[in-house]
This record gives sequence, structure tokens and C-alpha cells, in this order.
Amino acid sequence: MRRLAKRKGEDADVDVTSFINLVIVLVPVLLMGMVLSKITVLDLKLPDLAANPAAPQEEPPAQLELIVRADYFDINYPAGIRLKKIDKTATGQYDYPNLTLHLQEIKRQLGEKGIAKRDIYLLAEKNIDYQTLVQVMDTVRSYRTVVATSVVNAELFPDVSLGDAPPVGEQTQAVTPVTGGQP
Repeated sequence: MRRLAKRKGEDADVDVTSFINLVIVLVPVLLMGMVLSKITVLDLKLPDLAANPAAPQEEPPAQLELIVRADYFDINYPAGIRLKKIDKTATGQYDYPNLTLHLQEIKRQLGEKGIAKRDIYLLAEKNIDYQTLVQVMDTVRSYRTVVATSVVNAELFPDVSLGDAPPVGEQTQAVTPVTGGQP
């Protein structure tokens, strides 16, 4: 039988110090480079396209429309009748604070008439970018207000339906606001 000869020498130590130093530096660098994204889901209501045209139809409720044009917002109530036109600011940005104020006033006036309106049609032209649509949806859904020394989001029109804006020439008429004040 053959005997295995023992190796003469020492066992080698594994030096992992440099690897640990690499990991200590690499982990924070990779964590800082991560792109953290916030995903938000907006609940939208689509129009019912399967409605039976043969069935007797009731008078549809007056719809509140916000038309997003390249240069301005159009607030229509009822649908197709201009209530307010809000132009862009001098810097070329949409005037979201002014839009919020007018929507708050419409909500208040409708509430005084006993109309509990929660829905709004958001009609946008084809060239309106996605970020503008999201910002408009956020604006029409709620607004920030102070209640008992706390800043809260108050509800405006949380049920948002999306659609295509009619061509500019199809604007029917301009009227005074819901209660008959100045447009």
C-alpha cells in the first residue's frame, strides 16, 4: 500500500480584508445610484359605450368639462357652454392656482343649488403632454386648505373621465357662471 505523504508546510491563511473593503465601498455607491420611483395609480372612469340606444333615455345630468388647450383652459358647464377661459400665465405656464380657485367656486355654487357633483370630464387636445395631464388631474381632484390649524386636501371633483377635446371651432356659446355672476 502506498502511503500518502504529508505535506510539509503551513496552511495558507485566506486574507479577505481587501474584499471586505471593496464591499464596504461598493454597497453604498450602488445604493446611491439606485433610482427609486414612486408609482401612483389614478382611478379613472371610462364612458359607457355599451349603452342601449333603443331604451328610453332620461335627461342626462349637466356635465362639467375642463378642456385643456395648448394656450388655455376652458371650463364648461353644462357640456359645451363656456363658463370660464383661463389663459396661460405671462411665463407660458398653465395657471393651476387660478384653475383651482374657479373649480372651488363652481363646487360651492353647485353645492348651494343642492347638486352634489363629484365628476368632471377632462378633455385634452392631442398635443398636450402626459405630465400636464397628470398635473391637471391632481388639480381637479383636490385642493389644499387649512382646517383647524392643519393643512388638508379637500375634495373637488375626484371622479375624472378622460376624452379628446373638440376642435376649437365647436365651442357653442359663453354664458355667465352657475349663479349668474361674472364669468
